[in-house]
Amino acid sequence: MKQFDRVISDRGSRYAVSGGPVATRDAALGFLKDLKRARKFAKATHNTWAVLFSEGPPLKNDDGEGGAGQIILQMLERDALTDHIIVVTRWYGGKHLGGDRFRHVQSCVRHYLDNR
Repeated sequence: MKQFDRVISDRGSRYAVSGGPVATRDAALGFLKDLKRARKFAKATHNTWAVLFSEGPPLKNDDGEGGAGQIILQMLERDALTDHIIVVTRWYGGKHLGGDRFRHVQSCVRHYLDNR
């Protein structure tokens, strides 16, 4: 598992990104379970994620941040990165970010892809 903490801070919200290899749905869910063993990730407002499998349909979850999982999935498709999960975590800071939250998800995923 690779993690980058405090990738972005904006108006009190903080973002982190994590990822690692997974080959099955069960492995993806296990990755999330392991991530949430850390109290700070378990208490996060959103843990949005996606994985593109080499065999079988892709998986994604917005975790309340509507559309964020789709953004992650599209970036995985663009980079042709299969069997690898990326999770963008947000701790809400009290102020709405509007459309900037999608730009922040993209920036987190790009940071992960460039530094993995």
